[in-house]
This record gives sequence, C-alpha cells and structure tokens, in this order.
Amino acid sequence: MRRRLGSLGLLVAFALAIFAVGCGGSNNNNTSSSASPASTSSDNVNLTQGSGLTFAMVTHSDEGSFWSVVKKGAQAAAKAEGVKLIWSPSNNDPQKEAQLIDAAVSQKVDGLAVSVPNADAIKGSLAKAKAAGIPIITLNSGVDDYKALGAITHVGQTEEIAGKAAGAKLKAAGAKKVLCVIHEQNNIGLTQRCQGVKEGFGGAVTNIQVKGTADIATTQTEIKSKLQADKSIDGVIALNPDIAAATVTAVKGASSSAKVATFDLSPAVIKDIKAGDVMFAVDQQQYLQGYLPIVFLKLFKENANTVGGGQPVLTGPGFVDKSNAATVEKLAGQGTR
Repeated sequence: MRRRLGSLGLLVAFALAIFAVGCGGSNNNNTSSSASPASTSSDNVNLTQGSGLTFAMVTHSDEGSFWSVVKKGAQAAAKAEGVKLIWSPSNNDPQKEAQLIDAAVSQKVDGLAVSVPNADAIKGSLAKAKAAGIPIITLNSGVDDYKALGAITHVGQTEEIAGKAAGAKLKAAGAKKVLCVIHEQNNIGLTQRCQGVKEGFGGAVTNIQVKGTADIATTQTEIKSKLQADKSIDGVIALNPDIAAATVTAVKGASSSAKVATFDLSPAVIKDIKAGDVMFAVDQQQYLQGYLPIVFLKLFKENANTVGGGQPVLTGPGFVDKSNAATVEKLAGQGTR
C-alpha cells in the first residue's frame, strides 16, 4: 500500500509539472536568456518619455558661462523627466523678459520657471500666468519676491547671506578696502550681494557700476581706471565669472596688488584659483537652479507635490578655493559646475 501511494504521489507531481510548463510557468532560479524580443524591449522603455508636458524657463540670461550651466541643468532635467523645455533668455532686458513670459502664457505652457532680477518689470506678466492656472517657480534671483509673485517656491541662494560670507573671507585675508563690481543695472540681487559683502567685511566697500558682460573690454578698462585712481583698494570682488576674468586682467594692468574674489564658477575662474590669481569663488551651484525647477514643476503637475515648506530651496553659498579647486575643475569642464 505504501509503495502504491508513493507511486501515485510521483505521478501527481509529474502531471503538475507538465501542467505548469504548459501554462508558461518558470523556475525562479532559471538564468536562461530565452526571453522574447518583445519582452526585452519593454524592459528598456524610458517610462518618463511622452509625458506631454511643456515647461518654459524664462530668465535674464546673457548666454554667458554662468547661464550656460543653468541651461545645461534645465535640459538634463527635461530629458530625465520626459518633458519639453522652452529656453527663453532675455539678455538682461526686463521688458523683453516680460514679453517672453507673455509668449509662454499664450502658448499655454504647463509650467513656468522664471528668474526675477526686476520684480516690478515682470509682475504683471506673472499675474497673467497665475490667472491662467500656470504654476510658477522662481530661480536664481527673486528670493525676496517669489511669494508675492505667486510662485510655489524659489530655487537659489540668499544673496545677502552669500555676500556676508564672502565679505568675511576677504576680511580674514587681510583686505582693508574692497571694490564690489556690479555688472547689471537694476538687478537687485547684485546690489544685495554688495550690501552683504559690506556687512560681512565690516570695513570700507565701494561699489562700481560697469558696462557688463556685453562689453568685457570696456568693463576691464573701467575697473583698471578705478584701481589706478584709488591705490588704497586692496580687494576686488566680481559678481560674475566673466567679470572676474576681466578683473584679474585689470588688476595686473593697473599694477595693483589687490586680492581678487568672485561670485560663481567657470572653467577659467577655477584655473585662476589654482594659479593664485583669484582667492575664491562663491558657488551657488547654478546647475541645480536649472535642474530643480523642472523636477519640481513635474512633481506639482503630476502629483500635486510642493517643496520648500514656505521657504526657498537654497543651492548655496558654497566656496571653491585652492583646497577643492581640482575636484571641481573636471566637473566645470563638463559644463555642470
């Protein structure tokens, strides 16, 4: 009887095994690569493709070395999130920026990421966007205005805090009188940086308005002339990496011994730091200022997520000096720092 029951059990097990194979069952330990082409391709599908969302990033970009990194961050985020990006630079023209925002609203974009160097110039256009139900995130400049403008949050750094930290570093380096170079008119963020430098430095800080990135040669001459006229200036801080390069040349041309520092990074600035021509750069990680707003807008549109908890999302300040310049150099060469 036992032998008969055992034989019967073996027959049942064998039948069940045949049934499982017939129904497409498999052994979990099977490492054979017998999957069909269709199933293989489905495993490689980019699930973020084809979201159908379009976001516009409207900024005061001059398309220089700083903003090229912001743009790269935005493009990388758009690719990763499967959304279409409209990149709209206004080249430091507040009226043009307002027009570009209006154009984005007319195109019925799904979200807006906007820099705010001049809130008064674009608040009317952003009000139209808000009335149209378009979510807004501000970036780079606008940390003090984003709530009033109806933005979900702001991505950037607090300019005055960053300025204070830079001013303190200049003081620690032994500077007695500092020149703060403002390269864009009506950009409240740059004024806040210089004010922060003055507070953190605790000594004499003089602001100078220069032509800007559109005319580096004139800017260089303006800085050089100021240094020649006031030999007591022993520290200069630029607020842009392209202006920093002009400052280094101006200091040498004026036969000045002034120490140079700057806000923001570029490959050229990092080389100057390594060479000892620039003491440090305030790093606000502008790649994140392009990348994060796209991610936040996607999350808001698809999952009603908000970030910041009523506070800005800070990307800086950090500092790059000789101690970490080599680490950052390779990344800057790739266009992400």
